[in-house]
Amino acid sequence: MDAFVTPGLVLKETRYKESDRILTLLTPGYGVISASAQSSLRLKSRLFSACGLFCYSEFTLLPGKNMYTVRDASVKNVFHGLSSSIEGMSLAMYLSELAAALSPTGSEAEKELRLLLNCLYMISEQKADLRAIKAVFELRTMSECGFLPQLVCCKGCAAYDGPAFYLDAEEGTLLCANCAAKAGKSCNLDAGALFALRHICLVEDKKIFAFKISIGSLNKLSAVAEQYALHHLDKPLKSYSFLKSVLP
Repeated sequence: MDAFVTPGLVLKETRYKESDRILTLLTPGYGVISASAQSSLRLKSRLFSACGLFCYSEFTLLPGKNMYTVRDASVKNVFHGLSSSIEGMSLAMYLSELAAALSPTGSEAEKELRLLLNCLYMISEQKADLRAIKAVFELRTMSECGFLPQLVCCKGCAAYDGPAFYLDAEEGTLLCANCAAKAGKSCNLDAGALFALRHICLVEDKKIFAFKISIGSLNKLSAVAEQYALHHLDKPLKSYSFLKSVLP
């Protein structure tokens, strides 16, 4: 097969032999793929910069039996600010591992790439609270990968708003305070967190970070988003434990 060109974000890099790297790439047309970047760890290699972790580059790939081979690569964007804090770098690692674990394809892969690039930019430029960025990615990516919760109203009585609600992570449904009490559940969302939850899951891409939330509501939103995302994954993420140690 002939070589082809595609943009891609480096989600993971693994050293192989003396100077080679095995890359995990998120691409808009092919989803999550693996590619061998030979000699890319040599400083004089034309692949050195473009194949680095979290680099968004344009790759020329040659299909192979088990993985692709990087023939050429040029940098489109590098998120230099990610390394300015251990919390930001840890969050970037977690988001990338979550994206790789979901392995989106088709239109889902394009949306996932756009969302992850947006979140990495927000982390790199310190544009938002890291917990808010984390919650946005967890909720939006799960929604776009087929796990959109039912957010219109209470499952029990159809109430739209109220001072407190409960989001069932397993069923993906809402219960108002009264219905949650009847079911023996403790509410995990206040009014601010519920508003942000609906906004993140349903708004158009360019407005996804256009919400304001109090610290108390963010605490509730962060906990619910994390629980919801991790519940729907097939396996635990290696980056999760370390992230929680630096960003509780």
